[in-house]
Amino acid sequence: MLNQAAVGASGEPFELVVERGKIGELARAIGAEHPDHRSAQPVPPPTFLTTMFHWERLRLDSNPWHRVGMSEERGMHAEQEYVFHGPPPVAGTRLLCTSRIESITEKHGKRGGTLTFAVMVTELRDDSGRLVAEARMTGVETERAPDGAAGGAP
Repeated sequence: MLNQAAVGASGEPFELVVERGKIGELARAIGAEHPDHRSAQPVPPPTFLTTMFHWERLRLDSNPWHRVGMSEERGMHAEQEYVFHGPPPVAGTRLLCTSRIESITEKHGKRGGTLTFAVMVTELRDDSGRLVAEARMTGVETERAPDGAAGGAP
């Protein structure tokens, strides 16, 4: 069972610098051929924002996800979404990021019992404080191992 008291918990702000070289490395790694990724002022692929998880490790208490208390045995990463509020950031942009636990909800499942969903939202703001993007991560935990799975209920 997830910790409902985690809803609203926020982490400490951390910085993400959109680096030109890292944009090119990611574009090559995922086979993104669009010329905007290799221009003089490159625009990163939308999934570039996932690199924020590397940066948040540099700031103690920046990620509040541990407060959710999701089981390592029955929990999983279910969805990742990026919402842009205007043009995507370009190389050289410095973003201030803050993560918070937005919600924890339940839904009845058939094979694994109740499914509990937790959503963490990370807001990415530029130097002026403008909201540039949001990263929405959803995790799900099953009440029990699905029927027929190793260790599952008979």
